[in-house]
Amino acid sequence: MSKVDGKFQFSPISVNFLTEVAKVIFAIVMLVIQSRKQKAGEKPLLARSTLIQAARNNVLLAVPALLYAINNYLKFIMQLYFNPSTVKMLSNLKVLVIAVLLKFIMRRRFSVIQWEALALLLIGISINQLRTAPAGDTAFGLPITAIAYIYTLIFVTVPSLASVYNEYAMKSQDTSIYLQNLFLYGYGAIFNFLGILGTALFQGPENFNILQGHSRATMFLICNNAAQGILSSFFFKYADTILKKYSSTVATIFTGLASAAFLGHTLTINFLLGISVVFISMHQFFSPIAKVKDDKPGELLELQDTQNHRESLIP
Repeated sequence: MSKVDGKFQFSPISVNFLTEVAKVIFAIVMLVIQSRKQKAGEKPLLARSTLIQAARNNVLLAVPALLYAINNYLKFIMQLYFNPSTVKMLSNLKVLVIAVLLKFIMRRRFSVIQWEALALLLIGISINQLRTAPAGDTAFGLPITAIAYIYTLIFVTVPSLASVYNEYAMKSQDTSIYLQNLFLYGYGAIFNFLGILGTALFQGPENFNILQGHSRATMFLICNNAAQGILSSFFFKYADTILKKYSSTVATIFTGLASAAFLGHTLTINFLLGISVVFISMHQFFSPIAKVKDDKPGELLELQDTQNHRESLIP
């Protein structure tokens, strides 16, 4: 995306708004297709009562929608302050933040081996993305160290919280994923449209032109972001956020290998070392011996009896 004088030629909020609109259209199309495949006696998906009840049950989806709106705008802001390789490096910290949030919000338990595997994933991705870049100032002439801590904290925390809360909201209700996507993307479109209105009020009505400054590149970006968002929703509904992170990492690896095989791109030593660590991390995290095993009731009673016996021996 081209930048002129430290600014984008298009409105980042408009990109996010159009992305949400594209996802809403996809959700509606899939709902229509799914409703036509319903059997006799099933409650119609597109019935007014169904939509109202589902909207009430899934109102929590407004929370991740708002967080995603903030995060998607922040992605563009980060490009103004940091070079792309730095942004990628900082985004790697989301792995551990997501795990911590899953532990406290979803009550997910991780073994020591799995925590080590997540640390290896972070190291492997970082090795792959290591580049030699000259030190310098930001686009606004400010030292990077003066703003790095604040932006890194927001950039890492907000999307991680959005992903975990989205998984929690989608799994907490037995609602069609396409209905949930309709509400999630609908909330997202509303929040981004409010952002466009706010920008037009404070910076002038010319900023209300949603398509101003867009090109084929931004249209491709919108389609790509929409596809990624739709795919992510299936991970949140039927899998989990950690698996989504591993899957996206593996997809990046295969993209690099395909580029080397078909386009003649050179595979660097960083790439080879990085993917080796990532695959070790994946094997370690999903290994049966790494999974947390719940104590059986009998074992708990045995431990309690042993403890009571020891206490009775103490005078």
